[in-house]
Amino acid sequence: FLQFYSWRSSYNEAIKYLSTVPKYRIQATEIAKQQGLLNRGKERGKNKRSKEELKEEDEEIIRDIIKNKIDIKGGYQKPQIFDILLFQIVLFPYYFIQYVSWYARWVYTFSIKREEYGETEKLYLIRKYMKMSQSQFDSLEDERKKMFLEEELWIRENYETYKKEQEEEMKKKMASDPRWKRYRRWMKNEGPGRLTFVDD
Repeated sequence: FLQFYSWRSSYNEAIKYLSTVPKYRIQATEIAKQQGLLNRGKERGKNKRSKEELKEEDEEIIRDIIKNKIDIKGGYQKPQIFDILLFQIVLFPYYFIQYVSWYARWVYTFSIKREEYGETEKLYLIRKYMKMSQSQFDSLEDERKKMFLEEELWIRENYETYKKEQEEEMKKKMASDPRWKRYRRWMKNEGPGRLTFVDD
C-alpha cells in the first residue's frame, strides 16, 4: 500500500501546483463564485476569523474545485486502489481474458469483416505507433489528437511520413538554436572525457 500512498501524495502535490497556475486558478475561482462559495459577507463577533484563516479556506475551496471539476491526466491522475501492484496481480487473469476477448473482436471486426475503424480505434493505432502509454496519450491536448485524425495517422505510411517530417523539423530547430551550436562546438573542441590531470 506504500505505492498507493505515494501516488496519492503525488496527486495532492499536482493539485496544489495546479491551484497556482493562472489558467486553472481562474477557472476554479469563477466556478466558486458562481456557486457562492467565495461570496461571503463580513463576519462579526466571536466567530470572526483572521485573514489568514479566510485565505486558507479560500485556497481549500479552490483546490476542491480543481479536484472535482478538472480532470488531471497523465502520471498525476487521481489514484485508484485497484491500480496498485497487489490488485494488478490478483486481477491479472481477469485482465488477460478481457484482452484476449478484445483482440479476438478486433481481428474479427477489422481483419475478417473488413469494417472501417471508428475514432477510438484510430486513436488506439496512432498511440501504438507513437509507443505511448494510455496515460501519456490522454495527457495530450484534444486539438493535437484532432490533428492526428485529420492527418490520418492511423495509416502506417502516413504516420511514418509525419514522423520523418517531425524529425526534420526538430533537426532544423536544433541547427538554428544558439545553445545547441555552442554545445556542438564544445563537443568538437573539448568533448566529454577529456579531463587531464597535471602533476604538480
